[in-house]
Amino acid sequence: MTLTMRRTLLWLTAVVGLYVGLWSAGAPKSFYDSFPGLGFIWISIDGPYNEHLVRDVGALYLGLAAATALAALQRSEVAAVAASRTIGLAWVVFSVPHLAYHALHLDGLGALDVVAQMISLGSTVVLGGLLMLGPEPARTVRDVGAPATTDP
Repeated sequence: MTLTMRRTLLWLTAVVGLYVGLWSAGAPKSFYDSFPGLGFIWISIDGPYNEHLVRDVGALYLGLAAATALAALQRSEVAAVAASRTIGLAWVVFSVPHLAYHALHLDGLGALDVVAQMISLGSTVVLGGLLMLGPEPARTVRDVGAPATTDP
């Protein structure tokens, strides 16, 4: 994967985090009542409103988005690859159980909602997985202080 492609995936993933994070942390009741928007409603059908929980989810997404953006801004290819792999892992660790929960709790959703929700939630699993892929870039003189890997 090229560095440009890796950075594009990082920025795309950061935008997902910002969309969910800013809305749920900044306007939790609106998020609960209206997420994801465009006439779909996925949160309020899953139980009573809990401002603390919705704001915490927003903060989690904002934290992931901030770390993802920082990874995208890494100047050296070695640092960008290492950071994107770590960020990818964080997104997968969060997204797999999140997707699994929603996949097991589809009651009350119409067919279009089910498909859209699974695609939406699956996208962060895919993006995170893609960020973990790719060979290590060649080390440069600038990266001499970085830990070296050796074959036994």
